[in-house]
Amino acid sequence: MKNCYVSCFVAILCALWLLTPSRLSARQTVGLHSSRWDIEDFSQCGLSSADLFVTREDSSARFEDSYTKGASATGQGGIKEEIPDRYRTRYQEWKSEFLSTEAGRQQWEKYEHNARLTLTITISNENQHGATTGKYRWNDTGELVGVTITLGSEINQGYPDPVYYPVMNSLAYGDAEQTMGGDILAAAKIAHEFGHVNQASGMDGKLYQLQNQLMPLYKTIFLANGHDTHDPRLIKMANEMGGTSAEVWEDREYWGEANALLFLRDRVAEKSFRCALFARIKRTITEYAESYADRFNQIAQLKPSLCGWQ
Repeated sequence: MKNCYVSCFVAILCALWLLTPSRLSARQTVGLHSSRWDIEDFSQCGLSSADLFVTREDSSARFEDSYTKGASATGQGGIKEEIPDRYRTRYQEWKSEFLSTEAGRQQWEKYEHNARLTLTITISNENQHGATTGKYRWNDTGELVGVTITLGSEINQGYPDPVYYPVMNSLAYGDAEQTMGGDILAAAKIAHEFGHVNQASGMDGKLYQLQNQLMPLYKTIFLANGHDTHDPRLIKMANEMGGTSAEVWEDREYWGEANALLFLRDRVAEKSFRCALFARIKRTITEYAESYADRFNQIAQLKPSLCGWQ
């Protein structure tokens, strides 16, 4: 999720939405080659190496990459829960809700027993209703060996916008809020962040790092060149990243939302409410994420009883 759940990135990314190169698809594989961007490219753009890093308002945690050697960033692997005492009770309630589903248990066990990857989970009061996944650490072969999920201190409140978050946004309507309660909303946000970890650990790490390096530079050039989407520099970067900055970003967010749908698919059992909720989710996806509908349909079709997808 972005640094602010509600409308935090919409202003910038609405401008980037006009970009033209092809969108990353759910099954698209982009061949990685060495980046041809060097210091000369940056100076031609009027930029320094500092411009490669996203500022605080651009979700700093998401793009912090580093290298490490060995099996994991700490040498231990598994899940590290660094929860301040004042948040421990609510965190356990959110965690229990996430683990009440088959999908949640499977993903938790996958990372808990992974000796080559350390997943750290913590809570901060800075982004109270949101969450971020960042502080990625990679070894020299491009393998993800460390990552941190930072949960807001009140993720049981606050519904994100339908743009990029069609699944979680659907929990805000009708009887969903009263029927499901805040802990399920919090667990859905946790599932969303696990979706980011799943994607980052399952794709070419060097490509993921290259995307993190070029996305802020892409945005800087786009905002400085009068929103010229045909700028050869932007086309060059899009070809290397496998899509424009906005396309790469939205692809990641919709993987998070796909995992939130997987959680809700296992969690919501009461038939009448299930039908209403998933029909609403399908409508929201159709309206705001139609290009990614197949990604969500594949999850829904695993359980044909999902009303609204039949």
